[in-house]
Amino acid sequence: MKITAIRFAKLNVPLITPFKTAIRSVEHITDLVVIIETDSGVLGYGAAPSTPVITGDTHGSIYFAINNVIGPQIIGMDIEDLNTICHKIQSAMVANNSAKAALEIAIYDLWGKLYQLPLYKLLGGGKNQLRTDVTISVDHIDKMLADANLAISQGFDILKIKIGTDIENDIARVWAIYQDIAKRATLRLDVNQGWTAKQTVYAIQKLEHMGVELELIEQPVKSKDIDGLRYISERITTPLMADESAFSPLQVIELIRSEAADIINIKLMKCAGLSQAIKIADLAELHNIPCMIGCMLEGSISVAAAAHLASAKASSISLIDLDGPALGKYDPVQGGVNFDFAHITLSQGPGLGIESITGLQELTWPF
Repeated sequence: MKITAIRFAKLNVPLITPFKTAIRSVEHITDLVVIIETDSGVLGYGAAPSTPVITGDTHGSIYFAINNVIGPQIIGMDIEDLNTICHKIQSAMVANNSAKAALEIAIYDLWGKLYQLPLYKLLGGGKNQLRTDVTISVDHIDKMLADANLAISQGFDILKIKIGTDIENDIARVWAIYQDIAKRATLRLDVNQGWTAKQTVYAIQKLEHMGVELELIEQPVKSKDIDGLRYISERITTPLMADESAFSPLQVIELIRSEAADIINIKLMKCAGLSQAIKIADLAELHNIPCMIGCMLEGSISVAAAAHLASAKASSISLIDLDGPALGKYDPVQGGVNFDFAHITLSQGPGLGIESITGLQELTWPF
């Protein structure tokens, strides 16, 4: 099965409610879809969102990187040479992680189709059932309480609370939500780099003193502030998770060496694809560091790949944050992974198991 061509499309799915964090507000899941054609007629699917404030990647840069730089280097290669293809993708250019991730997802999809097995089984097996948390966007307290209660009524029992806009308001938000739903759901906090190290210690120590029990706090400081992460870790009891500070395997090694984080958040768009995510999961397991598998605001093509990885690497990936598809008003992907609120079910179809996709808009440059 040889690669013959790469083409592009776009998917746009409106959100049930706007997605708001400390750094952005979004109303649609908008993915650039990468479709790899082969000489056998089988197609491989990958996708990536535009996240310039997080990864630096836009749909324009993703398209250009794949179409003009990375893609031409893998045309003609045989899918059975998986590791060589992934090495070509990773070494073709620096950065452009989302482009590499989207391309690798399509390659791994084809790899599964080549051997007629679901991807999670080829990656090592595992269960085909996962349970995810759900994101509660930062907003005024009444709205966040309403969103939290709605999520619980839908079957979610782990809530990821977005904060990081104002320290005292953030503390009030967390306290109000904890008082209302503490006995009904586990709470995770995601500050999205919105606080300083000293603010984080102040806020978490205050919440801990108030009796608030949190499963974790995620990336409260700027991505490059490893000293800040270590400062926080030494002064709070709540587990600290690195997200934007943990893009690559090398960065994860530094976090582990510095004892700057208790948990690592793996995201395919950050780390440049499945091949690198596997390295991070294996590194973390060697050092007894648990991992979360997360996503940007992505649709079910790329999140399906993350779900397959989580199943196969369950010994190191123990926390699941793959709610992206559940936040949309509908899922345009048929077959593949089923995202039913908190419940994620991997299909037994080959690769990602995708059978068809509705609403694809074919793209050519410029767009």
